[in-house]
Amino acid sequence: MNQAWRILAGLAAGLALGALGDWAAWPAIGDFTAAADAVGGLWLDALKMTIVPLVFALIVSGVMSTASAAASGRITARSILLFAILLPAAAAFAAVVAPLLLALWPIPPQSAAALAGAAPAAEAVAVASAGPYSFLRAFIAPNIVAAAAEGAMLALAVFALLFGFAASRIGGDRRAALTTFFDAIVETMLVIVGWVLLVAPLGVFALAFVVGAQTGFDSLGAFGHYVAIVSLTLVLLTLVTYPLAVWGGGVRLADFARAMIPAQSVAIGTQSSLASLPAMIEAARGPLALPPRVVGITLPLAVSLFRMTSPAGNLAVAIYIAGIYGIDLSFWQLASGVIVAAIVSVSAVGIASAVTFFPLMAPICLAMGLPIELIGLLIAVETIPDVFRTVGNVTADVAVTTVVARGRWLRERRIPS
Repeated sequence: MNQAWRILAGLAAGLALGALGDWAAWPAIGDFTAAADAVGGLWLDALKMTIVPLVFALIVSGVMSTASAAASGRITARSILLFAILLPAAAAFAAVVAPLLLALWPIPPQSAAALAGAAPAAEAVAVASAGPYSFLRAFIAPNIVAAAAEGAMLALAVFALLFGFAASRIGGDRRAALTTFFDAIVETMLVIVGWVLLVAPLGVFALAFVVGAQTGFDSLGAFGHYVAIVSLTLVLLTLVTYPLAVWGGGVRLADFARAMIPAQSVAIGTQSSLASLPAMIEAARGPLALPPRVVGITLPLAVSLFRMTSPAGNLAVAIYIAGIYGIDLSFWQLASGVIVAAIVSVSAVGIASAVTFFPLMAPICLAMGLPIELIGLLIAVETIPDVFRTVGNVTADVAVTTVVARGRWLRERRIPS
Protein backbone atom coordinates (compact mmCIF):
# COMPACT_ATOMS: atom_id res chain seq x y z
CA MET A 1 0.00 0.00 0.00
CA ASN A 2 1.53 3.34 -1.05
CA GLN A 3 1.54 6.46 1.11
CA ALA A 4 -1.56 8.00 -0.48
CA TRP A 5 -3.66 4.96 0.31
CA ARG A 6 -2.26 4.76 3.85
CA ILE A 7 -3.33 8.35 4.43
CA LEU A 8 -6.77 7.58 3.01
CA ALA A 9 -6.98 4.54 5.31
CA GLY A 10 -6.06 6.79 8.25
CA LEU A 11 -8.92 9.12 7.34
CA ALA A 12 -11.43 6.28 7.09
CA ALA A 13 -10.28 4.66 10.34
CA GLY A 14 -10.30 7.93 12.25
CA LEU A 15 -13.78 8.87 11.08
CA ALA A 16 -15.13 5.39 11.81
CA LEU A 17 -13.64 5.09 15.32
CA GLY A 18 -14.58 8.63 16.27
CA ALA A 19 -18.16 8.19 15.07
CA LEU A 20 -18.41 4.78 16.77
CA GLY A 21 -17.17 6.26 20.04
CA ASP A 22 -19.71 9.06 19.83
CA TRP A 23 -22.53 6.66 18.95
CA ALA A 24 -21.61 4.25 21.74
CA ALA A 25 -21.16 7.12 24.22
CA TRP A 26 -17.77 5.86 25.41
CA PRO A 27 -17.04 7.32 28.85
CA ALA A 28 -13.50 8.27 27.78
CA ILE A 29 -14.46 9.72 24.38
CA GLY A 30 -13.73 13.25 25.62
CA ASP A 31 -10.21 12.34 26.70
CA PHE A 32 -9.52 10.50 23.46
CA THR A 33 -10.83 13.45 21.44
CA ALA A 34 -8.64 15.92 23.34
CA ALA A 35 -5.57 13.73 22.79
CA ALA A 36 -6.37 13.29 19.10
CA ASP A 37 -6.89 17.03 18.73
CA ALA A 38 -3.43 17.67 20.19
CA VAL A 39 -1.76 15.07 17.97
CA GLY A 40 -3.54 16.27 14.84
CA GLY A 41 -2.80 19.90 15.66
CA LEU A 42 0.88 19.11 16.19
CA TRP A 43 1.06 17.41 12.80
CA LEU A 44 -0.64 20.37 11.13
CA ASP A 45 1.77 22.78 12.81
CA ALA A 46 4.69 20.72 11.51
CA LEU A 47 3.35 21.15 7.98
CA LYS A 48 2.67 24.87 8.50
CA MET A 49 6.25 25.57 9.56
CA THR A 50 7.50 24.53 6.11
CA ILE A 51 5.21 26.81 4.10
CA VAL A 52 7.13 30.10 3.92
CA PRO A 53 10.69 28.83 3.38
CA LEU A 54 9.62 26.07 0.99
CA VAL A 55 7.29 28.20 -1.13
CA PHE A 56 9.75 31.10 -1.34
CA ALA A 57 12.64 28.83 -2.33
CA LEU A 58 10.49 26.89 -4.80
CA ILE A 59 9.33 30.06 -6.58
CA VAL A 60 12.83 31.54 -6.77
CA SER A 61 14.34 28.26 -7.97
CA GLY A 62 11.55 27.69 -10.49
CA VAL A 63 11.75 31.20 -11.92
CA MET A 64 15.55 31.04 -12.26
CA SER A 65 15.42 27.70 -14.07
CA THR A 66 12.60 28.92 -16.32
CA ALA A 67 14.48 32.11 -17.19
CA SER A 68 17.59 30.11 -18.01
CA ALA A 69 15.61 27.75 -20.22
CA ALA A 70 13.92 30.65 -22.05
CA ALA A 71 17.31 31.97 -23.15
CA SER A 72 18.29 28.71 -24.83
CA GLY A 73 16.40 29.08 -28.11
CA ARG A 74 13.38 30.36 -30.04
CA ILE A 75 11.26 27.23 -29.64
CA THR A 76 11.98 27.12 -25.92
CA ALA A 77 11.17 30.80 -25.44
CA ARG A 78 7.87 30.49 -27.30
CA SER A 79 6.96 27.37 -25.34
CA ILE A 80 7.59 29.15 -22.04
CA LEU A 81 5.60 32.18 -23.20
CA LEU A 82 2.67 29.89 -23.92
CA PHE A 83 3.05 28.28 -20.50
CA ALA A 84 3.02 31.74 -18.89
CA ILE A 85 -0.25 32.57 -20.65
CA LEU A 86 -2.01 29.28 -19.96
CA LEU A 87 -1.22 28.90 -16.24
CA PRO A 88 -3.11 32.03 -15.08
CA ALA A 89 -5.78 31.29 -17.68
CA ALA A 90 -6.29 27.85 -16.12
CA ALA A 91 -6.58 29.42 -12.66
CA ALA A 92 -9.08 31.97 -13.99
CA PHE A 93 -11.04 29.09 -15.54
CA ALA A 94 -11.37 27.46 -12.11
CA ALA A 95 -12.30 30.80 -10.54
CA VAL A 96 -15.34 30.86 -12.83
CA VAL A 97 -16.21 27.17 -13.13
CA ALA A 98 -15.83 25.97 -9.52
CA PRO A 99 -18.30 28.53 -8.06
CA LEU A 100 -20.75 27.70 -10.87
CA LEU A 101 -20.50 23.99 -10.08
CA LEU A 102 -21.09 24.71 -6.38
CA ALA A 103 -24.09 26.86 -7.27
CA LEU A 104 -25.54 24.07 -9.41
CA TRP A 105 -24.62 21.33 -6.92
CA PRO A 106 -24.28 22.87 -3.45
CA ILE A 107 -22.34 21.28 -0.63
CA PRO A 108 -24.72 19.24 1.57
CA PRO A 109 -25.46 21.70 4.42
CA GLN A 110 -25.22 19.09 7.17
CA SER A 111 -21.87 17.85 5.88
CA ALA A 112 -20.49 21.37 5.50
CA ALA A 113 -21.56 22.28 9.02
CA ALA A 114 -19.97 19.11 10.36
CA LEU A 115 -16.57 19.84 8.81
CA ALA A 116 -16.64 23.56 9.56
CA GLY A 117 -17.47 22.95 13.19
CA ALA A 118 -14.87 20.24 13.71
CA ALA A 119 -11.83 21.75 11.94
CA PRO A 120 -9.39 22.96 14.64
CA ALA A 121 -8.92 26.72 15.02
CA ALA A 122 -10.99 27.44 11.93
CA GLU A 123 -13.38 29.61 13.90
CA ALA A 124 -10.54 31.97 14.79
CA VAL A 125 -9.92 32.98 11.17
CA ALA A 126 -11.54 36.22 10.08
CA VAL A 127 -12.11 36.90 6.40
CA ALA A 128 -12.38 40.42 5.03
CA SER A 129 -13.26 41.32 1.47
CA ALA A 130 -10.65 43.49 -0.19
CA GLY A 131 -11.47 46.38 -2.49
CA PRO A 132 -9.50 47.33 -5.60
CA TYR A 133 -7.12 49.68 -3.81
CA SER A 134 -6.28 47.36 -0.95
CA PHE A 135 -5.88 44.57 -3.52
CA LEU A 136 -3.38 46.72 -5.41
CA ARG A 137 -1.46 47.54 -2.23
CA ALA A 138 -1.32 43.85 -1.33
CA PHE A 139 1.12 43.18 -4.17
CA ILE A 140 3.99 44.93 -2.43
CA ALA A 141 4.97 44.53 1.23
CA PRO A 142 7.22 47.24 2.71
CA ASN A 143 8.57 44.64 5.13
CA ILE A 144 8.80 41.23 3.51
CA VAL A 145 9.77 39.54 6.78
CA ALA A 146 6.64 40.89 8.46
CA ALA A 147 4.59 39.83 5.42
CA ALA A 148 5.90 36.29 5.76
CA ALA A 149 5.12 36.25 9.48
CA GLU A 150 1.60 37.55 8.87
CA GLY A 151 0.86 35.13 6.03
CA ALA A 152 0.63 37.86 3.35
CA MET A 153 1.23 35.31 0.63
CA LEU A 154 0.39 37.51 -2.36
CA ALA A 155 3.15 39.95 -1.47
CA LEU A 156 5.54 37.12 -0.61
CA ALA A 157 4.86 35.32 -3.91
CA VAL A 158 5.34 38.52 -5.92
CA PHE A 159 8.60 39.28 -4.08
CA ALA A 160 9.86 35.74 -4.72
CA LEU A 161 8.92 36.11 -8.40
CA LEU A 162 10.82 39.41 -8.68
CA PHE A 163 13.76 38.00 -6.72
CA GLY A 164 13.98 35.01 -9.06
CA PHE A 165 13.90 37.18 -12.19
CA ALA A 166 16.49 39.57 -10.72
CA ALA A 167 18.75 36.68 -9.72
CA SER A 168 18.63 35.34 -13.28
CA ARG A 169 20.06 38.65 -14.52
CA ILE A 170 23.23 38.80 -12.42
CA GLY A 171 26.70 37.47 -13.24
CA GLY A 172 27.21 33.81 -14.00
CA ASP A 173 29.12 32.77 -10.87
CA ARG A 174 26.81 34.64 -8.52
CA ARG A 175 23.74 33.34 -10.33
CA ALA A 176 25.06 29.79 -10.08
CA ALA A 177 25.71 30.26 -6.37
CA LEU A 178 22.15 31.51 -5.78
CA THR A 179 20.74 28.66 -7.86
CA THR A 180 22.67 26.14 -5.79
CA PHE A 181 21.63 27.85 -2.55
CA PHE A 182 17.91 27.88 -3.27
CA ASP A 183 17.96 24.38 -4.78
CA ALA A 184 19.60 23.20 -1.56
CA ILE A 185 16.91 24.94 0.53
CA VAL A 186 14.19 23.28 -1.56
CA GLU A 187 15.76 19.84 -1.17
CA THR A 188 16.26 20.34 2.57
CA MET A 189 12.71 21.52 3.14
CA LEU A 190 11.35 18.63 1.07
CA VAL A 191 13.25 16.24 3.33
CA ILE A 192 11.49 17.82 6.32
CA VAL A 193 8.13 17.62 4.54
CA GLY A 194 8.87 13.98 3.76
CA TRP A 195 9.51 13.31 7.44
CA VAL A 196 6.23 14.99 8.38
CA LEU A 197 4.37 13.00 5.73
CA LEU A 198 5.78 9.73 7.07
CA VAL A 199 3.45 10.18 10.03
CA ALA A 200 0.65 11.62 7.89
CA PRO A 201 -1.56 8.53 8.37
CA LEU A 202 -1.38 9.11 12.14
CA GLY A 203 -1.92 12.87 11.81
CA VAL A 204 -4.89 12.45 9.48
CA PHE A 205 -6.26 9.66 11.69
CA ALA A 206 -6.16 12.02 14.68
CA LEU A 207 -7.82 14.88 12.82
CA ALA A 208 -10.47 12.53 11.41
CA PHE A 209 -11.10 11.01 14.85
CA VAL A 210 -11.97 14.47 16.18
CA VAL A 211 -14.31 15.09 13.24
CA GLY A 212 -15.96 11.69 13.67
CA ALA A 213 -16.35 12.10 17.42
CA GLN A 214 -17.97 15.52 17.03
CA THR A 215 -20.11 14.94 13.94
CA GLY A 216 -20.51 11.20 13.44
CA PHE A 217 -20.61 10.27 9.75
CA ASP A 218 -22.17 13.58 8.66
CA SER A 219 -18.86 14.74 7.16
CA LEU A 220 -18.65 11.81 4.70
CA GLY A 221 -20.96 13.57 2.27
CA ALA A 222 -18.63 16.57 2.14
CA PHE A 223 -15.59 14.42 1.27
CA GLY A 224 -17.42 12.68 -1.57
CA HIS A 225 -18.87 15.95 -2.82
CA TYR A 226 -15.42 17.59 -2.64
CA VAL A 227 -13.82 14.87 -4.75
CA ALA A 228 -16.61 15.18 -7.32
CA ILE A 229 -16.46 19.00 -7.62
CA VAL A 230 -12.66 19.22 -7.87
CA SER A 231 -12.48 16.27 -10.29
CA LEU A 232 -15.24 17.72 -12.46
CA THR A 233 -13.43 21.08 -12.61
CA LEU A 234 -10.29 19.26 -13.80
CA VAL A 235 -12.22 17.23 -16.37
CA LEU A 236 -13.77 20.39 -17.82
CA LEU A 237 -10.35 22.05 -17.97
CA THR A 238 -8.97 18.99 -19.78
CA LEU A 239 -11.77 19.24 -22.34
CA VAL A 240 -10.74 22.84 -23.01
CA THR A 241 -7.31 21.64 -24.16
CA TYR A 242 -8.94 19.86 -27.12
CA PRO A 243 -10.09 23.07 -28.85
CA LEU A 244 -6.70 24.55 -27.94
CA ALA A 245 -5.07 21.86 -30.07
CA VAL A 246 -7.68 22.24 -32.82
CA TRP A 247 -7.79 26.04 -33.08
CA GLY A 248 -4.28 26.83 -31.94
CA GLY A 249 -2.47 23.82 -33.38
CA GLY A 250 -4.47 23.15 -36.51
CA VAL A 251 -5.14 19.45 -35.84
CA ARG A 252 -8.45 17.66 -36.32
CA LEU A 253 -10.42 17.04 -33.14
CA ALA A 254 -10.90 13.34 -33.84
CA ASP A 255 -7.20 12.88 -34.64
CA PHE A 256 -6.12 14.59 -31.44
CA ALA A 257 -8.62 12.65 -29.30
CA ARG A 258 -7.51 9.30 -30.72
CA ALA A 259 -3.82 10.15 -30.44
CA MET A 260 -4.19 11.03 -26.75
CA ILE A 261 -5.83 7.78 -25.62
CA PRO A 262 -2.59 5.78 -25.04
CA ALA A 263 -0.88 8.61 -23.13
CA GLN A 264 -4.00 9.25 -21.06
CA SER A 265 -4.21 5.56 -20.23
CA VAL A 266 -0.62 5.62 -18.95
CA ALA A 267 -1.43 8.76 -16.95
CA ILE A 268 -4.39 7.06 -15.26
CA GLY A 269 -2.32 4.03 -14.37
CA THR A 270 0.79 5.84 -13.15
CA GLN A 271 -0.47 9.28 -12.04
CA SER A 272 2.83 10.58 -13.40
CA SER A 273 3.37 12.97 -16.31
CA LEU A 274 7.01 11.91 -16.50
CA ALA A 275 6.07 8.24 -16.85
CA SER A 276 3.63 9.27 -19.60
CA LEU A 277 6.28 11.17 -21.59
CA PRO A 278 7.21 8.28 -23.95
CA ALA A 279 3.56 7.79 -24.84
CA MET A 280 3.16 11.55 -25.38
CA ILE A 281 6.18 11.62 -27.70
CA GLU A 282 4.79 8.67 -29.65
CA ALA A 283 1.43 10.44 -30.06
CA ALA A 284 3.05 13.71 -31.13
CA ARG A 285 5.49 12.20 -33.63
CA GLY A 286 3.18 9.44 -34.86
CA PRO A 287 -0.55 10.15 -35.34
CA LEU A 288 -0.18 13.95 -35.00
CA ALA A 289 2.95 14.08 -37.22
CA LEU A 290 4.49 17.04 -35.39
CA PRO A 291 8.06 18.11 -36.25
CA PRO A 292 10.52 15.98 -34.26
CA ARG A 293 12.57 19.07 -33.38
CA VAL A 294 9.58 20.73 -31.67
CA VAL A 295 8.52 17.51 -29.98
CA GLY A 296 12.04 16.95 -28.67
CA ILE A 297 12.16 20.42 -27.11
CA THR A 298 8.63 21.39 -26.11
CA LEU A 299 7.30 18.12 -24.68
CA PRO A 300 10.17 17.50 -22.20
CA LEU A 301 10.06 21.21 -21.34
CA ALA A 302 6.32 21.00 -20.68
CA VAL A 303 6.79 18.01 -18.39
CA SER A 304 9.57 19.87 -16.57
CA LEU A 305 8.03 23.36 -16.26
CA PHE A 306 4.32 23.20 -17.08
CA ARG A 307 1.51 21.70 -15.02
CA MET A 308 -1.68 23.26 -16.31
CA THR A 309 -4.09 21.59 -13.90
CA SER A 310 -2.15 22.67 -10.81
CA PRO A 311 -3.46 26.27 -10.52
CA ALA A 312 -6.96 25.23 -11.54
CA GLY A 313 -7.17 22.25 -9.19
CA ASN A 314 -5.62 24.10 -6.26
CA LEU A 315 -7.90 27.10 -6.67
CA ALA A 316 -10.92 24.79 -6.91
CA VAL A 317 -9.88 23.29 -3.55
CA ALA A 318 -9.63 26.77 -2.01
CA ILE A 319 -13.04 27.73 -3.38
CA TYR A 320 -14.48 24.53 -1.93
CA ILE A 321 -12.98 25.33 1.48
CA ALA A 322 -14.65 28.74 1.29
CA GLY A 323 -17.92 26.96 0.56
CA ILE A 324 -17.49 24.69 3.58
CA TYR A 325 -17.31 27.76 5.84
CA GLY A 326 -20.06 29.62 4.00
CA ILE A 327 -17.68 32.38 2.87
CA ASP A 328 -18.84 34.40 -0.12
CA LEU A 329 -15.65 35.14 -2.02
CA SER A 330 -15.27 38.60 -3.51
CA PHE A 331 -13.81 39.27 -6.92
CA TRP A 332 -10.61 40.51 -5.27
CA GLN A 333 -10.23 37.39 -3.16
CA LEU A 334 -10.61 35.25 -6.28
CA ALA A 335 -8.15 37.47 -8.14
CA SER A 336 -5.61 37.04 -5.34
CA GLY A 337 -6.10 33.28 -5.50
CA VAL A 338 -5.66 33.22 -9.28
CA ILE A 339 -2.37 35.13 -9.10
CA VAL A 340 -0.87 33.11 -6.26
CA ALA A 341 -2.06 29.79 -7.75
CA ALA A 342 -0.43 30.65 -11.07
CA ILE A 343 2.85 31.73 -9.45
CA VAL A 344 3.26 28.74 -7.15
CA SER A 345 2.29 26.28 -9.90
CA VAL A 346 5.60 26.86 -11.72
CA SER A 347 7.56 26.06 -8.58
CA ALA A 348 6.89 22.41 -7.88
CA VAL A 349 6.57 20.65 -11.22
CA GLY A 350 8.06 17.16 -11.03
CA ILE A 351 7.50 16.86 -7.27
CA ALA A 352 4.88 14.36 -6.10
CA SER A 353 1.54 16.06 -5.40
CA ALA A 354 1.26 14.32 -2.03
CA VAL A 355 4.38 16.24 -0.97
CA THR A 356 3.36 19.61 -2.39
CA PHE A 357 -0.39 19.59 -1.74
CA PHE A 358 -0.28 21.34 1.63
CA PRO A 359 2.68 23.70 0.91
CA LEU A 360 1.08 24.89 -2.35
CA MET A 361 -2.51 24.99 -1.13
CA ALA A 362 -1.80 26.96 2.05
CA PRO A 363 -0.43 30.08 0.28
CA ILE A 364 -3.50 30.23 -1.96
CA CYS A 365 -5.88 29.96 0.98
CA LEU A 366 -3.92 32.51 3.00
CA ALA A 367 -3.89 34.93 0.07
CA MET A 368 -7.68 34.62 -0.12
CA GLY A 369 -8.16 34.96 3.65
CA LEU A 370 -9.33 31.36 4.12
CA PRO A 371 -8.68 28.86 6.94
CA ILE A 372 -6.05 26.24 6.11
CA GLU A 373 -6.87 23.62 8.76
CA LEU A 374 -9.06 21.54 6.46
CA ILE A 375 -6.19 21.02 3.99
CA GLY A 376 -4.73 18.45 6.39
CA LEU A 377 -7.88 16.36 6.00
CA LEU A 378 -8.43 16.93 2.29
CA ILE A 379 -4.94 15.65 1.53
CA ALA A 380 -6.26 12.19 2.41
CA VAL A 381 -8.62 12.09 -0.58
CA GLU A 382 -6.34 13.96 -3.01
CA THR A 383 -5.25 10.67 -4.59
CA ILE A 384 -8.57 10.57 -6.51
CA PRO A 385 -8.50 14.09 -8.05
CA ASP A 386 -4.79 13.55 -8.72
CA VAL A 387 -5.71 11.06 -11.44
CA PHE A 388 -7.61 13.81 -13.25
CA ARG A 389 -4.78 16.28 -12.63
CA THR A 390 -2.34 13.96 -14.38
CA VAL A 391 -4.63 13.23 -17.33
CA GLY A 392 -5.21 16.96 -17.77
CA ASN A 393 -1.50 17.74 -17.63
CA VAL A 394 -0.63 15.07 -20.18
CA THR A 395 -3.34 16.27 -22.56
CA ALA A 396 -2.32 19.91 -22.13
CA ASP A 397 1.36 19.11 -22.73
CA VAL A 398 0.62 17.58 -26.13
CA ALA A 399 -1.89 20.33 -27.00
CA VAL A 400 0.72 23.00 -26.25
CA THR A 401 3.24 21.17 -28.41
CA THR A 402 0.83 21.25 -31.35
CA VAL A 403 0.39 25.00 -30.89
CA VAL A 404 4.15 25.60 -30.80
CA ALA A 405 4.63 23.41 -33.88
CA ARG A 406 1.75 24.62 -36.03
CA GLY A 407 0.33 27.72 -34.40
CA ARG A 408 -0.36 30.89 -36.36
CA TRP A 409 2.36 32.78 -34.54
CA LEU A 410 4.90 30.54 -36.33
CA ARG A 411 3.42 31.04 -39.78
CA GLU A 412 6.00 33.59 -40.89
CA ARG A 413 9.01 31.58 -39.68
CA ARG A 414 8.32 27.91 -40.09
CA ILE A 415 10.09 25.45 -37.83
CA PRO A 416 11.79 22.78 -39.92
CA SER A 417 11.08 19.14 -39.30
